[in-house]
Amino acid sequence: MAERAGEAWGDDDRQLVTVARNVSTRYLAIGVDALIGLMLLPFNIRHLGPSAYGLWMLTASMTTYFSVLDLGFGGSIVKFVAHYRAKRDVRGLNEIASTLFGIFAVTGTMAYLFFVLLAFEVGRIVNITPDQDATARSLMLVIGVYVSLGFPFSIFGGIINGFQRYDLNNLVGIVSSLIVAAVNVAMLTLGFSLVQLVLVTTTVRVLTYFVYRLNAYHVFPALSIRPSLFLWSRVRELTSFSVYVSIIDWSNKLNYSIDAIVIGAYMSAAAVTLWTVPQRLAEMLQRMTNQLNGVLFPVVVDSDAGQKPERLRAIFIQGTRLSLVGVVPVAAALMMLAAPLIHAWVGPRFDESVLVAQILVGVVAIRVGSATATTLLKGAGQHRLLAFTNLGGALANVALSLLWIRRYGLVGQAMGTFVPVAFTSIFILWPAACRRVGVSSIGAFLDAVWPTLWPIAVMALVVIPLRDALPARLWSVAAAATIGGICYAATFLAFAVKRDERRTYIAKAIELLRARRRIPAAA
Repeated sequence: MAERAGEAWGDDDRQLVTVARNVSTRYLAIGVDALIGLMLLPFNIRHLGPSAYGLWMLTASMTTYFSVLDLGFGGSIVKFVAHYRAKRDVRGLNEIASTLFGIFAVTGTMAYLFFVLLAFEVGRIVNITPDQDATARSLMLVIGVYVSLGFPFSIFGGIINGFQRYDLNNLVGIVSSLIVAAVNVAMLTLGFSLVQLVLVTTTVRVLTYFVYRLNAYHVFPALSIRPSLFLWSRVRELTSFSVYVSIIDWSNKLNYSIDAIVIGAYMSAAAVTLWTVPQRLAEMLQRMTNQLNGVLFPVVVDSDAGQKPERLRAIFIQGTRLSLVGVVPVAAALMMLAAPLIHAWVGPRFDESVLVAQILVGVVAIRVGSATATTLLKGAGQHRLLAFTNLGGALANVALSLLWIRRYGLVGQAMGTFVPVAFTSIFILWPAACRRVGVSSIGAFLDAVWPTLWPIAVMALVVIPLRDALPARLWSVAAAATIGGICYAATFLAFAVKRDERRTYIAKAIELLRARRRIPAAA
C-alpha cells in the first residue's frame, strides 16, 4: 500500500508545468463547449421549436437546484483531498473519500426521490400547457438519474483534482461533450423526439462517470472506498468547513439559476427561450474569463497561514487587475455588439433579448472583477462574511425579480439580478477585502480597477463605427470584437500600466511559454 501511494503523491517541483497543463486544457474544454453551444443552440431551436426547446431548458434549470443537497460537502472534496495528500496520509485520505461517498450515496438516493415527486407535480409548479406535462415529467425522470448519480461519483473527480490532475478531467469532459453533440445532431436530424434525445445523451453522460472513476484509481492507486472507513469523526471535520460552503452554494443558486423558473412561472416557456440566449452568452463569458481565481485560492490560504500580508496585498491588487483585463474587453465587445451578434446567431425573433444580454454581461463583468476579493475573503478567514453577504444578495435578487418581472418582463428579471450583485460587490465585499489587506478602497480602485476601465473608450471609438458599417454576420461581429480587443490590449499595455509592471507581465508570459514548451518532454 505504501509503495502504491508513494507513486501517486507526484512531483510538486514542476508546479509551473502542472499549472500550465491544467489551465491550458481547461481553456480548451471551455472553447470546445462554447463552440458546441454556439452551433447547437440555433440547431436545436430550429428542429425542436421554441416551445419544446424552452421546456427542455426549463426542466434542466430546475434540476440545477438539486446540487445544493450536498450541503457544502461537494465544495470540500478538493480541499480535504489536497490536505491529506500534502500530509502523505493514505488512510486519512481514504477515510475522507469513504465518508464522503457514503454521505453522497444517501444524498443521491434522496435526490432521485425528490425528482420523482417533482416530476408528477411539474405541471403545477411551472406555467406549461397540458400537452407539455407528460414530456416535462419524462425529462425530469431521465435527467434526475444523471444528477443523482453525480453525487457519489463526484468523489472521483474531486480526487483527480486534489492530486492536481485537472487535465484528465478536462480531457474526459471534452470527449464527452463532443460525443453528446454528435448524438444530438444525429438524433434530431433523423427525427427523434425530445424525450428520446435526452434519454440517449443522458446515457452517454452517465457512462462518462465511470471514466472519471477509472482515472481516480489511476491517479491514486492506493484509493480504497469501503463502508468500514466511514467515520462520524470525519463527518464532523468536513462539516466545520462545508456549512459555509453550503450557504455560498445556495446563494449562488438563488442568484444565478432561479431566473428561468421565475420566468416560467410568471410568463411562459417561450419567454424562457428568449432568456436562454442572453443567459448562454453570460455563462460563456463567465467561463472564459474566471479561471484565474480558482488557482489563486490555495495561494491565498498559504499566504494567510504564513502571515504574509504583503503577499496577500499583491495577490489582491494584481489578481483583481488581471481578472478585469480578462473580462472587461470581452464584456465591452459583447455589450457593444449584442444586437448584430444575436441577430446573426439566432435571428431577428430574438431582438427582445439584446438589452437583457447587455445587462447579464454587466453582471458577469462585476462578478469576475470582484472574484479575487471574494477568493481573498474565503481563503483568509472571512468566509462567514462572504457567505452571509451572498445570502443577503440572493434574497434581494429573488424579491426584486418577483417585483419587477410583472412590470418590466425579462428586463426587470435581469435588473433583479444586476442590482444586488453590483451593490454587494461594490459596497460590501470590495471594502471588506481592502480592509483585510490593509489598503484603502479608493487607492485599490485607482491601482487595480481604473487602469482596466478607461481603455474601453479607445476600444469603443473603433468597435462602434465597425458595428454600424459591417453587415450583421457572425464573421463581422468576430472581426469587430477582435480589432477592438487588440486596441484595448495595446492601450492597456502602452498607457494604463507602469513601465516596471509592464516588464513584469512580459517576463511572466515568457516564463509561462517556456514552461509550456517543456510539457511534451515532461509527458
